Amino acid sequence: MNPKLLNTIRVLALIAVFGITALLFLNRDKVSHLGVFGYPGIFLISMLSNATLILPVPGVLFTSAMAAIFNPWWVALAAGSGAALGELTGYMAGFSGQAIIENRKWYDRLTVWIKKYGSLTIFLLALIPNPIFDIGGMVAGALRMPIWRFLLFCWLGKIGKMLFFSLGSVTILKLFGL
Repeated sequence: MNPKLLNTIRVLALIAVFGITALLFLNRDKVSHLGVFGYPGIFLISMLSNATLILPVPGVLFTSAMAAIFNPWWVALAAGSGAALGELTGYMAGFSGQAIIENRKWYDRLTVWIKKYGSLTIFLLALIPNPIFDIGGMVAGALRMPIWRFLLFCWLGKIGKMLFFSLGSVTILKLFGL
């Protein structure tokens, strides 16, 4: 690819990432109202809450709440799918070559893990609730992991995590007779 075109794409990706992150963080209270739209609303909220970089927006709390109203298996699928797509912001920031890294130590560690274990690292980072997934997405983008592979293993991990939260909230409600 032409280096000039690649640099232009990188700059545009970085600008889009910053714009989406700022917009979602500033409007996080309005995003929660999308739940009235059922599974598509769950998908959108999950996608938007995972599109932020470093600034946390608690999408799993919404997923847990929606599992009490809707089928928890479908909630997990909708939320996990939205979350995986939302994580493309981190991937694109890394791909742009201009990722803002809050913790260089974690970035270096994740680079080694992704080089060594690749897709498994992305899957585990997506599966386990943790604040460093954005950095993992940036590393995957910077290392030019194929986007389909990043999305597939991110999606599988996010669905697993959302299923845990969905079924966990339903189980807790049943235990307390609610």
